[in-house]
Amino acid sequence: MAASPWSLSEDSSSSAMEEGSGTGGEPGVAEPVLHAALHVRAVSLVGFLLQKFRTKQPTSQAEMLAIVGEDEQDAFPGILGQASECMRLVFGVEVKEVDPGEHSYVLVTVLGLTCDAMLSGEQGLPKTGLLVVLLGVILLEGDRAPEEVVWEALGVMGVYAGEEHIIFGEPRELLTNVWVQEGYLEYRQVPGCDPARYEFLWGPRAHVETSRLQVLEYLLRVYPGLPVSSLAPSEEAVSHEEERA
Repeated sequence: MAASPWSLSEDSSSSAMEEGSGTGGEPGVAEPVLHAALHVRAVSLVGFLLQKFRTKQPTSQAEMLAIVGEDEQDAFPGILGQASECMRLVFGVEVKEVDPGEHSYVLVTVLGLTCDAMLSGEQGLPKTGLLVVLLGVILLEGDRAPEEVVWEALGVMGVYAGEEHIIFGEPRELLTNVWVQEGYLEYRQVPGCDPARYEFLWGPRAHVETSRLQVLEYLLRVYPGLPVSSLAPSEEAVSHEEERA
């Protein structure tokens, strides 16, 4: 969890864009200019996809090409890949192709989570990506994460308690109130601590909608640099998963 989804998204999608959009001309001049232009188109596509997610509407390649430009058909796979990665890592939304023949897509929250967590109504942004990161932090801390560890991890992403965030709003309210009430998290005082300390655990709704193994698989897919040994499930967690199955 040491690298933010934003930096990971840009690094990995940059390499994908460079592989998929070779150009002629002078290296070091044409390629950066082309990359910057395609990045701008990917940002526009993210805005379009967020609107589709808000309205729960499917979309198509034709609609997306109308946003990025009809003349970008050859570069479209790279643009869509960069936009899809941003949607997944930052917002927790998957862009899934449901009909390859028609090139149609739907937008769904990752890992089967049903919360949109748009606290600002229609103008809010999906916050599932932050919830998945938090569930992962809890797992990496042995199924109960001290509050100070959680804020340290989220600080790497530029998310700080008491500071308004452009996507997530005021995160302390989101973590300790909204997601607790929705059943995704437990936030409780650690027994026997003076002064008082608090910790986060998975809530009952998180256990119902997803599983430890699904979250671990997701973390390994989007953060391949994580040490595998740190993700080994405990005997208690394995037993719990088997009982659910």
